[in-house]
Amino acid sequence: MLKRMLKFAGLVLLAVAIVSGAAPARAQGISLIRDAEIENAIRIFAAPIFRAAKLNASSIKIHLVNDSALNAFVTGGQRVFINTGLITAAKSPGQIIGVIAHETGHIAGGHLVRIRNQINKSSTAAIVATVLGAVAIGAGRGDIGAAVIAAGQGIATRDFLKYTRTQEAAADQAGLKYLDQAGISSQGFLDFMKLLGEQELLVPGQQDPYVRTHPLNRNRVSNIDNHVAHSPHTGKRLPAKYDALFKRARAKLVGFYNSIGMTRRFYKESDNSLESRYARAIAQYRKPNLAKATELIDGLLAEHPNDPYFWELKGQMNFENGDAKKALPAYQKAVDLLPLNGLIRRDLARVQLAMNDPALLDAAILNLRHAISRERDSPFNWRQLAIAYGRKGDKGHSSLALAEAALLNHKASEARYHAGLVERLFPRGSREWIQAQDILLALPKKKP
Repeated sequence: MLKRMLKFAGLVLLAVAIVSGAAPARAQGISLIRDAEIENAIRIFAAPIFRAAKLNASSIKIHLVNDSALNAFVTGGQRVFINTGLITAAKSPGQIIGVIAHETGHIAGGHLVRIRNQINKSSTAAIVATVLGAVAIGAGRGDIGAAVIAAGQGIATRDFLKYTRTQEAAADQAGLKYLDQAGISSQGFLDFMKLLGEQELLVPGQQDPYVRTHPLNRNRVSNIDNHVAHSPHTGKRLPAKYDALFKRARAKLVGFYNSIGMTRRFYKESDNSLESRYARAIAQYRKPNLAKATELIDGLLAEHPNDPYFWELKGQMNFENGDAKKALPAYQKAVDLLPLNGLIRRDLARVQLAMNDPALLDAAILNLRHAISRERDSPFNWRQLAIAYGRKGDKGHSSLALAEAALLNHKASEARYHAGLVERLFPRGSREWIQAQDILLALPKKKP
């Protein structure tokens, strides 16, 4: 069941129900979120691990799953999924880095082969449906994601993602090696494993998914403990910026996904730390109490005038409250400070389009083209670009963008129609004509 798309300050939540094979009568909600700041933090945490594993960081997709349970997993295509619950439950960035190192061990060790083998045994492979559906949702197409996921409801996701104890031990050893090569203490990984050890005492139905999909035993914890005792990096502290990134990410999630009362329990009014004010600004915005939220974010900006994510939040607060005029300069400042971030430039373009000012169309197109250069597989970005070109009266480029969006959404007839228009509107051999040919070639052939 597709639920309404909700947009919060900088985070985009797209929710869809997935029916688990373990409980076919009950829908279990899962959703992905997009957030420039949190994604940046996770990538910074993961970068030294990926380098140690000799993996190309740019080819690895990191997805944030809006779920309070402790969980993280990897899938084919080098995709890493991290639950928001893992971030909020962690006590340090080292714990998150330890989990990333372990999951990287699964990728580098080829442990996903068994998942592919399991997929081959079933025509209704839920893991394929779940992952493809989640990717479609993250790309801005929730209806496609919901349909794909619903088609694979016969098999529980966790059954596909469950590793053997041998694979777990191998991923542990690989992760510990990567941590050592990166010069990072394994203490955080050990602390996380001890946290999971407490989960084993619970009945299976109350355990977090990570315990059920990543089987534990005392030997694993003992081996990690022994490694920590002898590693030359034990006791070595992470750079101070890692702790700051972690605290901000956790505060942001607490503010977005808890009531104002619950957020105040985590972050007291008397706590004047940056992360406390950040979380409370977000919670007040969601309440909604825009005046109080603005007071808090303006206070943070007075101290940190060059923080792009504070400007992004200020812009989103105003935009979501129907004031695109006030949102525009805040988003523009965020982009000026962080010009290479596709998500923030996409959101600036949305505000520019909402202003309905012809003078802003060229700037919106420029921002959307940059966003697409970063994420070419986002139908939402292509549709926004089509709108911008359409308002300029540029039917050719608008149709080209609509053809790309339709191709990504598996709407063959719509993609064929718009690509055909592009063929006729642009000279043969032009860049646009060639792009239209590529789209047509990618479409399934018409049935005779």
